[in-house]
Amino acid sequence: MAPPPSLHSPVAACRHQALLTPSAFPPPSPARFSTRHRRRPRLPLSSAPAAADGDASSAVSAANQWGSPTSSVLTFQQAIQRLQEYWASVGCAVMQCSNTEVGAGTMNPLTFLRVLGPEPWNVAYVEPSIRPDDSRYGDNPNRLQRHTQFQVILKPDPGNSQDLFLHSLSAIGINVREHDIRFVEDNWESPVLGAWGLGWEVWMDGMEITQFTYFQQSGSLPLQPVSVEITYGLERILMSLQGVDHFKNIQYTEGITYGELFLENEKEMSAYYLEHADVDRIQNNFDDFEEEARSLLSLGLPIPAYDQVLKASHAFNILDSRGFVGVTERARYFGRMRSLARQCAQLWVETRENLGHPLGTYEEANLIYPHVSEKPNREGVTGQPRAFVLEIGTEELPPRDVVEATKQLEKSVVNTLEKRRLSHGEVHSYGTPRRLAIVVENLSMKQTEVEVELRGPPVAKAFDQDGNPTKAAEGFCRKNNVSVDCLYRRIDGKTEYIYARVRESARFADEVLTEDIPTIISGISFPKSMRWNSNIVFSRPIRWILALHGDFVVPFSFAGISSGNSSCGLRNSSVANFKVETAESYLSAVEKAGLLIDMQERKERVLRDSTILAKGVGGDFIAPDSLLQEVVNLVEAPMPILGQYDDSFLELPKDVLITVMQKHQKYFAVTSKSTGNLLPYFIAVANGAIKEEVVRRGNEAVLRARYEDAKFFYKMDTQKKFSEFRGQLNGILFHEKLGTMLDKMTRVENIVSELTLILGINEGMIPIIKDAAALAMSDLATSIVTEFTSLAGVMARHYALRDGIPEEVAGSFLMS
Repeated sequence: MAPPPSLHSPVAACRHQALLTPSAFPPPSPARFSTRHRRRPRLPLSSAPAAADGDASSAVSAANQWGSPTSSVLTFQQAIQRLQEYWASVGCAVMQCSNTEVGAGTMNPLTFLRVLGPEPWNVAYVEPSIRPDDSRYGDNPNRLQRHTQFQVILKPDPGNSQDLFLHSLSAIGINVREHDIRFVEDNWESPVLGAWGLGWEVWMDGMEITQFTYFQQSGSLPLQPVSVEITYGLERILMSLQGVDHFKNIQYTEGITYGELFLENEKEMSAYYLEHADVDRIQNNFDDFEEEARSLLSLGLPIPAYDQVLKASHAFNILDSRGFVGVTERARYFGRMRSLARQCAQLWVETRENLGHPLGTYEEANLIYPHVSEKPNREGVTGQPRAFVLEIGTEELPPRDVVEATKQLEKSVVNTLEKRRLSHGEVHSYGTPRRLAIVVENLSMKQTEVEVELRGPPVAKAFDQDGNPTKAAEGFCRKNNVSVDCLYRRIDGKTEYIYARVRESARFADEVLTEDIPTIISGISFPKSMRWNSNIVFSRPIRWILALHGDFVVPFSFAGISSGNSSCGLRNSSVANFKVETAESYLSAVEKAGLLIDMQERKERVLRDSTILAKGVGGDFIAPDSLLQEVVNLVEAPMPILGQYDDSFLELPKDVLITVMQKHQKYFAVTSKSTGNLLPYFIAVANGAIKEEVVRRGNEAVLRARYEDAKFFYKMDTQKKFSEFRGQLNGILFHEKLGTMLDKMTRVENIVSELTLILGINEGMIPIIKDAAALAMSDLATSIVTEFTSLAGVMARHYALRDGIPEEVAGSFLMS
């Protein structure tokens, strides 16, 4: 079955945004899963086909059959029902969770196995996900050992999956124009499943609510077609919707809270996972599950074999939560599980092929946009130079890719124009998370005519003994449209060659650019690239291309996208897309749309507004260059917002507080102008014209939860003396042949004693050195460093000083 015609619109990705209101939902799809010979289930666009042609009213009318989301806040149960209804309406099969423990919806066979092979597959299901390491006895507001995911798989990528997702948020009552909805880079991988993909964490007001991934590999097998995975974190979403500060206060259904249903579960299961699980027994269970999986694979039964892999994975997670898995040991466990998962995947693919692919197969041709006519329209073209603009519209690029790709694009365009003899004025490059743009001033309409000297074959091969031209000479003349009489000779090095002077005619600029721009785009390289609905690779999917020389579109196609004169506005803006009439008006058009596409201008606005906010509370803000550049390239219209947190958290170590703000939340910390101490404020940089108070409250709630987590870890650590953590190094494997971290540090301690004698160290320093060696690396066993690895050494010093260990000893841990 072919995709809806409007899916092929070059600006479809932005036209869908016109319906991103709380009351707008896609109409039900006529597609069904019963047609054996279909090529792919039909997933509708966020707007009906007519809307792509400018008439959105019919799409809105059809969408409104859902009615507006209820004015009262949804319960947990209602949110699940709304998501099921929504995804069912767009063509997904609603199915059920796995019947054994899984750490994520990805591990369910409905995802792990079904994304393999060529069969189309669109599914949605609730998945209770069990993560022993997240056990918090129900104390942490955001961390649970059993949390609820809602999993969606779209296979193949329908081309508008982000818009379908944003509509789903509206379906559960989230006003996407008020909230700061952000797609933040997340390069996902599962070592256990041999799976990886590129995509994002989806943030709402600073809180991760969803993972959004384009699967590239599963079961160590490359995926064709690529599947889109959307994984909602329902507890976090419902806490925000209901305005509660702890999962236990979520209204699960009328008259019953989440805590009344599950808080005791959290307490008991946390006690089991963190305190009472028998390590030897669980290790034996892992071995048994592994052996059973191998036995089932030998019988040709991938589904029950994979079930045993899931059980083995859960056993590993229990061991991990008990602190009995070191880095090297972890790699060994992962290798064992990955091998089994790969064999299950291979056997599943073979089984489906032998069954004749009961769900049908996709055709790559159906995923590609129609080829654009590449015959330029030159009616009205004059000889005067005009501006040229190229904008590559994408789904959200990682911040570092924005910077590097912009540089590459400018360099490549300049080199191409020079090589192609197209004279021009100044060249300006711009980049945001959703667009890479280049503006060339005064680009000539035609190439410069030039006479060039061409070297042919050596004279010895160009003429025979009688001086007659050979086939080599005749071929050279025919190729370059010159007569033999025009040839002349010249020595180059030690060889004499034939030469000819040829005048290269001037071609129109748009004709040249039509040929060269696809090469320019494909030449942009990234540290990590992905496929989506074609074999083209890029950092993230390309969804529109704007290419104008003066008034005229430069026609070409790339990655199935046809060039045009339309661009997309902010996701939360009423300007879903806009036309650019001329290349000269491009910059004013994007500015009118509320976009700040110049990186330096965004940086200056962030610095200016953040300075004003910090001064308002008597402080300065901390913005390391790396963080500032990242923040600047996470937004297209920066809006700094001042948030506040409880003073009591200032009792935590300063380094912990700053690490949480900078690394996890991309916030700027605020310090006192007079003392330099942290103030209980932070600055978040939102994107676009959001509702400031809503976004501030959301970010404050997120940071509070993060700090509660840090407080939990810190409390666990400070119940012991720092010296006690040394013994726990025995549970961390350093190397399979070299023993544990404790074995390593014992060797270090012995070596240090010998070195002090060999090096003739001052006797007064020897006790300090020995004490330092006795405690070095002990913080690797602490909860804080396990969670925030960048604080290794920093926390060792802090805990040592807290226990009264002299600075001479404690300070050395910063260098260990």
